[in-house]
Amino acid sequence: MKNIIEVEQVEKHFSENTVISPLSLEIYAGEFLTILGPSGCGKTTLLRMIAGFEEPTSGTIKLNGEAINDLPPYKRDMNLVFQHYALFPHMNVERNIQFGLKMKGVPLAEQKERAEEAMRLTQLTEFRNRKPSQLSGGQQQRVAIARAIVNNPKVLLLDEPLGALDFKLRKDLQRELKNLQRELGITFIYVTHDQEEAMSMSDRIVVMNNGKIDQIGTPKEIYQKPASKFVATFIGENNFFEKDGKEIAVRPENIKITRSEEQKGQFTGTVRDVEFVGTLNKIFIDLENHNETIIVYQMPDQTTLSRNDLVEISWKLEDEVIMY
Repeated sequence: MKNIIEVEQVEKHFSENTVISPLSLEIYAGEFLTILGPSGCGKTTLLRMIAGFEEPTSGTIKLNGEAINDLPPYKRDMNLVFQHYALFPHMNVERNIQFGLKMKGVPLAEQKERAEEAMRLTQLTEFRNRKPSQLSGGQQQRVAIARAIVNNPKVLLLDEPLGALDFKLRKDLQRELKNLQRELGITFIYVTHDQEEAMSMSDRIVVMNNGKIDQIGTPKEIYQKPASKFVATFIGENNFFEKDGKEIAVRPENIKITRSEEQKGQFTGTVRDVEFVGTLNKIFIDLENHNETIIVYQMPDQTTLSRNDLVEISWKLEDEVIMY
């Protein structure tokens, strides 16, 4: 696949503090790439350096093979969408969307044509004459996205764009954003700390921790074959065991439970609790000679266990991931 952005040995210091250690990253044209990590890991700083709002301390950022370190944001053929929409309160939806085109001197007829298409793509046509104060949070976010895509950028950068919305609206807009990206065919670089959001939307995920990249891969690769213990714990729940002198990880859904008459094996224990969470039961087990409580998933209609039941657990060899 063709690279549209190349980040080459980029690092960032603020005074004596290293926010981004030297890292490299290739971003493909037309992909939905998510930068995922906890607060303070450097993901937003990396996005802002790509956008041009922060200058790297060292290293090079390229767009279509050309270094853009010295280019101001407005010359980078990218648009950045923030969590806070920054809409003009005195302008209606259509004029908010047209504003950037107007500043560039685009003829009025073309402004209207491109704004019309942006409103269609973001399902805002019927709200064209409303002011931001007359819109819901989700509709305001759509306006911010429409205002960005109306410029036909090569890359759309999104910094926690759904963070201020409630759960259901977030889910709805996640699907809309992914469908929009597919229809537009442009590169989306999306920053979030929400693991489920990253897993559901992304073609690839960049997992960051402490200013470094821990792993890059598809959602399936990241989940099934985590490259570090941080990734194994940050993306979903996991259980860790010592086996043959190595630490291994096994996902809760890959562990089988059977009742045990006595505590006789390395992986026998006692049910501490059974927690119903809608589509499944989470079973918490205290194992003999094991420091941590492990978690096992079962479908509700499969669960016949109660607190203090004695159990034995097992798993298939192919479901183990060795931690290095």
